[in-house]
Amino acid sequence: MSKNKQFTREEELLLQDFSRNVSTKSNALFYGNAFIVSAIPIWLFWRIHLLDIVTTSPIFLLVTLVATWLMAFAYKNTKFSLKHKVAVKREAAVTEDMNRKLSEDKKMSKKEKDERILWKKNEVADYEATTFSIFYNNALFLALIIIASFYVLRSFSPTINYMLSVTLSGGLLALLSTGTQ
Repeated sequence: MSKNKQFTREEELLLQDFSRNVSTKSNALFYGNAFIVSAIPIWLFWRIHLLDIVTTSPIFLLVTLVATWLMAFAYKNTKFSLKHKVAVKREAAVTEDMNRKLSEDKKMSKKEKDERILWKKNEVADYEATTFSIFYNNALFLALIIIASFYVLRSFSPTINYMLSVTLSGGLLALLSTGTQ
């Protein structure tokens, strides 16, 4: 392939489906979920560890923002690693369903039917990988927070406990998401 050759629109769409980049919609979903889940430990430390919410609000804000970024990073990595696996597992079911829906349209060419099936398969894989990534990372993050704050870091002051347990849980989550599964 020469250096000057441009990709066709179909090739660009196919490459986009398998790239690490996520859509603006997915990005907003990831950061919104990550912010909500990153803010949950504030309640834990406010009510159970008795941290004053007003005096520690700058720390809460900073740590929550760092954890939000780390969790969004983990969501993206997990989604990317799961998307192809989900696509392979759902391929037969999606193909069967789409063939049933498209069988009534006799005017549609075989190539167009195949393109629609591929598009639907990618859409299903994207949706399932996104939802599972959010569920898996949220559950792991909250479990790590509980283990870190109540067992590993229990002898530290509540402020240090909060800062370490939330950032270390987010960091460990981001680190684990970079591995291959």
